[in-house]
Amino acid sequence: MNKQLDEKILQGCLRKEVKCQKEFYQHFSSTMYAVCLRYSNTKEDAKDILQEGFVKVFTKLNQYTGKGSLEGWMKRVFINTALEHYRVNKNHMNQSDVEEAYNIGQEADAMGKISQKEIFEIMQNMATGYRTILNLYAIEGYSHAEIAEMLCISEGTSKSQLSRARVIFIQTWKALNKEKE
Repeated sequence: MNKQLDEKILQGCLRKEVKCQKEFYQHFSSTMYAVCLRYSNTKEDAKDILQEGFVKVFTKLNQYTGKGSLEGWMKRVFINTALEHYRVNKNHMNQSDVEEAYNIGQEADAMGKISQKEIFEIMQNMATGYRTILNLYAIEGYSHAEIAEMLCISEGTSKSQLSRARVIFIQTWKALNKEKE
């Protein structure tokens, strides 16, 4: 989409024109679906988050100020939608204490030898709590304090979840590579 077309479609969406909303959805749905997949347990969950995210985008589109990219603003809406989904379902998540995290060793050099596809596959199979914190910290760049606030957990829990997520990630990657040999 070029900038003029973006503005034309954006204005049509603000006027709730179905044709513009459809074009807007078609343009952004695959990118936002990828974001949703990073935070969901299943493709069905990702589709639910995608649907809910677009409802929020269309409802709150008038709040987009034009500062920064529209796609960046939308990404934030979808991440927040995924986090809401996480919070609603977090009683079913796997969480550990800070003390447990101190007993876990890590191998940092393993991450340099992995493909994007392998990263995605491994993360999709992680427990939601681990995957969510790994996404927020390592991919989105949030601090533990910000993650703690977003997920209504302590900073210590965020740190321990990240530590455990890294270990699980590396162990899973190593196991997959042994299978390939």
